[in-house]
Amino acid sequence: MIDAEADGLRLLAATGAIRVPAVAAAGSEGDVAYLILDWLDLDGALDHAALGCALAALHRAPAPQGPRGERFGGARDNWIGGTPQRNGWHDDWPAFFRDARLAPQLALAARNGYGGALAREGARLLERVPQMLRGHDPAPSRLHGDLWSGNAAALRDGTPVIFDPAAYVGDREADLAMTELFGGFAPAFHAAYRDAWPLADGYARRRTLYNLYHVLNHLNLFGAGYLARAQRDVAWLLDKTG
Repeated sequence: MIDAEADGLRLLAATGAIRVPAVAAAGSEGDVAYLILDWLDLDGALDHAALGCALAALHRAPAPQGPRGERFGGARDNWIGGTPQRNGWHDDWPAFFRDARLAPQLALAARNGYGGALAREGARLLERVPQMLRGHDPAPSRLHGDLWSGNAAALRDGTPVIFDPAAYVGDREADLAMTELFGGFAPAFHAAYRDAWPLADGYARRRTLYNLYHVLNHLNLFGAGYLARAQRDVAWLLDKTG
């Protein structure tokens, strides 16, 4: 987990587009692993418009590719909270999101006792993911991967900082969707991002699809309080695809 965290921070920092904690060292000694980051005083007032502009610049920065030019995923697996997150390189975004994001979470939910209707309807949804994303060919972007409001703050001069990533290369809309899942980002953030890089038609439906990954992860991490939301989102998505 330490190595994956360090690699994710480096992936974001390499663009120079947005401030992240710099990795000073990472390694292990005996049975203790360590990650040393630069100290940042995150007690400033967050400029949400500046964060929106910086995130758009991060997403526009050239992204790394796989050994055969694959555009999505990453060279190593990492973690989303305490859940393993599968990456690997893919060139088909709908297949990547289906097979490396939704399918593992649904399988884990079934192992955690949330089978039944969620498993049945989730299997139907997996079959329809290519249809839902048909015609949507996103540019590959470096993603934070876990961008809720608790993972963004500001330096004393207002400079935005993001941290604690679950980073990979994917559709920028996946980052934007999560900023809307739990709230905490001001309208100025969303307006500034869209001014810098407008979103494509159909984002509203893709937002629910992308956020289902995080809803399922919360179900797996925190329990049945998220079951009704997961079932409702699956039903809504199935209804939207007929």
